[in-house]
Amino acid sequence: MSAPDWNPDLYTRFAGLRLQPALDLLARVGALPPGPVCDLGCGTGVVGPVLRARWPDRALTGVDASPAMLEKAAQTGAYDDLTRADAALWNPATPPALIFSNALCHWLPDHANLFARLAGVLAPGGTLAVQMPRQFANPSHALMRDIAPRLFHDRFQFTDWQAPVATPVAYQRMLMPLGRVSVWETEYIQRLDPVDHGHPVRHFTQSTALRPFAEKLSDPELVRFIAAYEQALTDAYPIEPDGSVIFPFRRVFFTLTV
Repeated sequence: MSAPDWNPDLYTRFAGLRLQPALDLLARVGALPPGPVCDLGCGTGVVGPVLRARWPDRALTGVDASPAMLEKAAQTGAYDDLTRADAALWNPATPPALIFSNALCHWLPDHANLFARLAGVLAPGGTLAVQMPRQFANPSHALMRDIAPRLFHDRFQFTDWQAPVATPVAYQRMLMPLGRVSVWETEYIQRLDPVDHGHPVRHFTQSTALRPFAEKLSDPELVRFIAAYEQALTDAYPIEPDGSVIFPFRRVFFTLTV
């Protein structure tokens, strides 16, 4: 059975917080050679208008595996073309001047081969620009891995688990042979608004990091899991007097010019 599609409405609740890292990454992209621009893992298209404004005369393609996300992206009117494809296998017909990937590649395995392959399809002098969450050791994500095996040991075990995103130093070493690389990391001190029910951090993770857990649970099991998760979140991220939460969130970035 295929995994359920992404929920664009849940994802876009935090569009502003998720756009800021993309803007920070975009600010580090320099001059480009001739060629199109690709928004790899375009999702709902939140970055599309920004890429269009930066390069109004270039062909702009959005690539995503989710039909629901592509439908939302089309509504922005920013893209010349929207392609449904697995980013791990995607191969452009025309070498892009820029492959811009915001919050996608942590879902994909084997980064050494992935980034070498993407660098290899760029136009000469082109740039691969990538941003990925590196939040996996922090409570918002680690608590899920603690709670799921305790409640549902028949479906979850993380004994040999490894974080899907490496350290900035590891990416520097990985990418240096491929071209001119710049790697950095930022921890965003985010304020999450109050919610009507539950914990604000759970609402933030629900459309992303929580999805792989929810897909393995029945509705009653998911209710039980979320109750335990939210109880633990309350200790890790105390509710402020106005109902908001201070939520530090770490992300790693790089630009690679070939």
